[in-house]
Amino acid sequence: MASKATPLAQRKGKKYAAKKALVTKDMYSIAEAAELLPQLSISSFDASTEAHIRINADTTQADQLIRTTVSLPNGTGKTVRIAAFVPDDLVDAAKKAGADMAGNEDLIKQIESGDINFDVAVAHPRVMKDLGKIAKTLGQKGLMPSPKAGTVTENVAKAIEELKKGRIEVRMDKQGIIHVIFGKVSFGNKKLEENLMALIAAVKDAQPSGIKSEYISTVFVCPSMGPSLKIQL
Repeated sequence: MASKATPLAQRKGKKYAAKKALVTKDMYSIAEAAELLPQLSISSFDASTEAHIRINADTTQADQLIRTTVSLPNGTGKTVRIAAFVPDDLVDAAKKAGADMAGNEDLIKQIESGDINFDVAVAHPRVMKDLGKIAKTLGQKGLMPSPKAGTVTENVAKAIEELKKGRIEVRMDKQGIIHVIFGKVSFGNKKLEENLMALIAAVKDAQPSGIKSEYISTVFVCPSMGPSLKIQL
């Protein structure tokens, strides 16, 4: 006789089950979720907080795709390593703005050798043609600069400063879901609430023209290790 299925919370362990027991409602306001979220982490380290937003979109239609940016008021809590592809005369300005590495041909050769030690790449329009030889490498890692993401710009220094302060890219995956980190559990409820409100507002503002019916289907938030909360919009 086949054994009965073990509940998910039990399979994940007693610690997870104890945190799951704190989730007593089907849906939470943003303020309520921000207050409860730090209590749900089961990790011993300062875990990230994640948002998972399902969009009612046909991802095969170009006019229903979402790609935007949002400047989180309190940043993500993560140190962002930035590579700036700029003409020689802008290298010093890029580094002064906070770029961890800046250059053009030398930086391209570094990437061709497989040395990719950055999280975000920004580029000046004048050097975009030079990135053709590494476009595939950067694209596969989601690092290719793009005007839609605000990472191809005349004002590279400003883009670097904003990225360092907490500007992030928001985009859907092929299943129509946006997965994004919006803080750390150590932020506390007020900072998490501010970041989450800014994130959801940015997603709402980015509603594509092709989506005429209900736009946002569901929003869930969770620590990187722990149970999730459904947000009531």
